[in-house]
Amino acid sequence: MVAGLLFLAFAYFAVGQASMKKNEAQTAADAAALAVALDARDEWRWPDAFDPEEWDDLLSGQPTGSSSCSAGALLAAQNDAHQDACGPDVGPETAYIVEVTTNKTVGSSVIAGTKTKKASATARAVIEPRCRIEEDMRPAPRPPKEDDDGDTGEAEDQKSYKVVCDDEDFSIDPKKLDLLPDLADLFSVHLADK
Repeated sequence: MVAGLLFLAFAYFAVGQASMKKNEAQTAADAAALAVALDARDEWRWPDAFDPEEWDDLLSGQPTGSSSCSAGALLAAQNDAHQDACGPDVGPETAYIVEVTTNKTVGSSVIAGTKTKKASATARAVIEPRCRIEEDMRPAPRPPKEDDDGDTGEAEDQKSYKVVCDDEDFSIDPKKLDLLPDLADLFSVHLADK
């Protein structure tokens, strides 16, 4: 009876070890996925010329590639794991999926196979837009000028674009593109269900 109780105690201990290793793997996967998505987002730039449709597409999210996966591998390594797979998630959202495996095994226990068993986990990070673009017609700020033949010209309408965000809106002046906010501030990155 004592032997049976000892076996159960060691079995519970083994289950606890496995659970702890699984949590470590999930932490590494979460960190790696967030690192990949953040790196991808930080690479986005405003186009050099103003094109409303192109800019609207940009604010809706960007196509993803695998160039940012090295950032995930680095974070996985810092969490004592290695990245097995990384890539964009196919779907309506701009997202990445990362798979990792722990470097260390669960360890020896009374349960067979734990000595060589490693934990694996998967995480998905989404790059979510905080803003959308809206067209806004505003009169030009300069007053009417008199033409050479004496006619008075009317103030021309100047097209500007209002960007509506979750926290603070701003306007796009096509003549002052250097005053735009950093794109990294216009997208949130968070973990999401796979």
